[in-house]
Amino acid sequence: MKTIPEKAAPILVVDDDTGLLTSIHAVLVGAGFPEPILLSDGTQALDLVKKHDIHLVLLDLMMPAIDGMEILKAIKSQCPQVECIVFTAVDDVETAIDAIRLGAYDYLVKGLNNEKLVITIHHALERYSLRQERSLLAQRQSFADLKHPEAFQSLITRDDSMAVVFRQAEAVAPTEYSVLITGESGTGKEMLAKVIHQLSNRSAEPFLPVNMASFSGTLFEDEFFGHTKGAYTNAVSDKKGFLEEAQGGSLFLDEITELDLSLQGKLLRVIEEKELYRLGSTRLRNVDVRFIAATNRDIPGEIEAGRFRADLFYRLNTCTIQLPPLRERRTDIMPLAKHFLEHHAGRNGKAIHDFMPDLARRLKAYDYPGNVRELQNIIASAVLVETTDRLRMASVVTPLPGSNADESDAGELLPLEEVERRHIRKVLEATRGDRAQAARILGINLSTVYRKIKRYGL
Repeated sequence: MKTIPEKAAPILVVDDDTGLLTSIHAVLVGAGFPEPILLSDGTQALDLVKKHDIHLVLLDLMMPAIDGMEILKAIKSQCPQVECIVFTAVDDVETAIDAIRLGAYDYLVKGLNNEKLVITIHHALERYSLRQERSLLAQRQSFADLKHPEAFQSLITRDDSMAVVFRQAEAVAPTEYSVLITGESGTGKEMLAKVIHQLSNRSAEPFLPVNMASFSGTLFEDEFFGHTKGAYTNAVSDKKGFLEEAQGGSLFLDEITELDLSLQGKLLRVIEEKELYRLGSTRLRNVDVRFIAATNRDIPGEIEAGRFRADLFYRLNTCTIQLPPLRERRTDIMPLAKHFLEHHAGRNGKAIHDFMPDLARRLKAYDYPGNVRELQNIIASAVLVETTDRLRMASVVTPLPGSNADESDAGELLPLEEVERRHIRKVLEATRGDRAQAARILGINLSTVYRKIKRYGL
């Protein structure tokens, strides 16, 4: 069976069951979609995708003439822009993960209700449009193209790479997609997440940031799902969890890869089913929350190491925005430094209005492993000790390229671990042992500071 409508059809349905093809045709047309192309011979699928302007393929994985996985692999290899929804009679997690790893948008089990099928198709077509728009955005790098430049005022930048990031944020914000923001620590992932929320249709509802490194075991369930009175000894009243507190709005899952593997399945279920039970309750509660996640880790590497669930990654990874590190956008260093100088001088009642030339030169040359957060902490700590009207190298705690501290070791080639040990020691000395302040200056977590202190015997 092969039916091709006269008008251009953006949807191709491939299944050897002609009865199912007819049924899906009726569902799609009844839901207002253009009439789809129907195909029962999977061997012809790739040729049709190449010949027609196909946006979405609905593909059965179990067909007699050819394996659906092979068709999926061929389509995503040769026409990667085309979205694919796969379906089969068997509900198998490993098969679902394999299909999504090959590029499938979603995996559905036959017999599902028509409403869920229609919603999934809507979302897949929406992602196709979004990806096409993002592809065009990557070719144009100008802040002048922003529709809502005022929304990004808190993110100080002049670099063209950030113009691309901002336009990607504008493109994804009005959708209901989950968003994954990646980038090194201190690049401003939470600030970008707030902008996405503010530009979304959920802006009037809560934006709730949560650091996932803070939770384990029952603490996670209690904080995320909430509890009812009497659920456990100290549960003296009902309590909403983060998911209910963010109802209608956005939940920002910072450092998502830090969540313990044993708890990731519980979060995945909520994302997929959009419902939860409070601890101690049998009442099912609906969840209407948009998930925005962030990480500074290589998630594929974490999946390969067995520390992160592939299926959770695919649910969160509908759209990914990569924030470049500060060392790759050096034109932003001095505008950011001047912004932080003005801010912290004002907070401390100091009339410091500029940088000495040698300090400015070294600020521009430094690589900032802690990124924007580290630059802010460098300026903030220097302002505290500065006694003149211009910020000097002598007031800076963190060793910068060309400083005397670096020159003293110029002839000594050290292992990387020794360089790290000495630098952490200097920061701890400058902060008089204040480990929280040292963590902010170094651009790392407080728990990492404790580990480094123990490791290096500081």
